[in-house]
Amino acid sequence: MRRPDVAVTGLGLVTAAGIGTEASWAGVCSGVSAASRNPELAGLPVDISCTVPDFNPNKLVGRRASLIYDRFVQMAIVAAREAVADSGLDPETWDGARVGVVLGCGMGGLRSYDQQHKRMNEVGPQAVSALLIPMMIPNMAAGHLALQFGATGPNFVTATACASGATAIGCALGLLRDGTCDVVITGGTEAGVLPVVTTGFAQMGALSTKRLDAPETASRPFDADRDGFVIGEGSGILVLERAEHARARGARVHARLAGYGASDDAHHITAPDPEGTGVTRALTAALADAGVSPAEVDHVNAHGTSTPLNDAAEARVLRRLIGDRAAVTSTKGVVGHTLGAAGAIEAVFSVLAIEHSTVPPTANLELQDPEIELDVVAGAAREHKSNVAVSNSFGFGGQNAVLVFTSAA
Repeated sequence: MRRPDVAVTGLGLVTAAGIGTEASWAGVCSGVSAASRNPELAGLPVDISCTVPDFNPNKLVGRRASLIYDRFVQMAIVAAREAVADSGLDPETWDGARVGVVLGCGMGGLRSYDQQHKRMNEVGPQAVSALLIPMMIPNMAAGHLALQFGATGPNFVTATACASGATAIGCALGLLRDGTCDVVITGGTEAGVLPVVTTGFAQMGALSTKRLDAPETASRPFDADRDGFVIGEGSGILVLERAEHARARGARVHARLAGYGASDDAHHITAPDPEGTGVTRALTAALADAGVSPAEVDHVNAHGTSTPLNDAAEARVLRRLIGDRAAVTSTKGVVGHTLGAAGAIEAVFSVLAIEHSTVPPTANLELQDPEIELDVVAGAAREHKSNVAVSNSFGFGGQNAVLVFTSAA
């Protein structure tokens, strides 16, 4: 049986394509990659990234933001403020006990840890900030949003590697369906563009290295010449409500979150199962949860990391279950791979694709891998009506999380 739908009433984004939903959506629809050389990574084997432009925390968050919050929290606050404002809800009047916060984050405040570790080594223990621990631990992203908005309902952070944001949204769906909450602020955030993290991914062979002199061409999901992803950062936040709650206040509904499925490959610590058995289970479960058939899927925002193994495995599953009727894209070609925030950012893009009847192009897709037998949008954004959109997210440890959104009509 189809389970109750949940309304998406608020959206917020901070990405390398721009600060705010409008700027980020325009950026991904342009198909122009936000990747560039990063001075902080100079001298490393890989020195390119997709970082948020002109992100001034003291201006965007508050005067003392840099002293109180790690960057992953700063970006979550900016995206959440936009999402809550977009929803039309008033935190001054809502019943905070009925409002939950569920965010995904794979790493937490590594920037604060890195900075304070250096201070300890260079100056001594007395120089370490007393706020290091609350700036570093991942759950503080959700904790700070509770403080910002007076949300006293369930509050936690999920950590399923690069599926974290999607996992969080799936957990939020459960809280709304079972009646625990009327409203949940959910999504993901990550600020992992650091020398040691970037080098760690480079040592694994996960990052693109072919085009370091032309970083804007490096991330190329589904392209025959893809060789790895470009690391990114950002935050995507959605305000979700029980459908009846949204109707009662006459809320504008962007789309509906209709289904969620999760699984694990149990195959390898980092590599995907080439047969996609776990992905198949998650996608099948999400569609069944939403009460829609594979033939009804109009659009897929693929995990599409631009790595040879991931893109091929995901494409096989999509071809087998959905065929080539759905318009497929990977927005990682523009904003990079934002790790624990990716599933949430891509969920927002999936909602916008439904709302605007537009599918963004996959950046840098010049020659589609012949083994990827899908209708991958490339070159320019495509006008395309989507009543059902799927957002795929996968992560190290074999994590798979799939979300299904449907039109608000």
